[in-house]
Amino acid sequence: QVQLVESGGGLVQAGGSLRLSCAASGSFFTINTMGWYRQAPGKLRELVANIRSDYSTTYADSVKGRFTISRDDAKNMASLQMNSLKPEDTADYYCNVVVDGRMSWGRGTQVTVSS
Repeated sequence: QVQLVESGGGLVQAGGSLRLSCAASGSFFTINTMGWYRQAPGKLRELVANIRSDYSTTYADSVKGRFTISRDDAKNMASLQMNSLKPEDTADYYCNVVVDGRMSWGRGTQVTVSS
């Protein structure tokens, strides 16, 4: 079983930056994919970005050029650097990992971008 702890959310003005971190712990050898999803009020949860074990990445079109995902396999951590934040980035952000084909979720961290 994998436990995930997110940190780094908060309130920021439009144009500002935040960095989210996700630490994974538990009994596993390798994390296949690490990623971030978000869910805004009244909307479905959507993929923001993920990074695979070969360090290839996928980004939602809405965040390309503004967000950067990275991972540190030695620490079992993933980070999401969010720059040029917009009010529409306001959401609960959830860390997600895939280990041995099984998906685990963090509890989420709130990001609020004021205009």
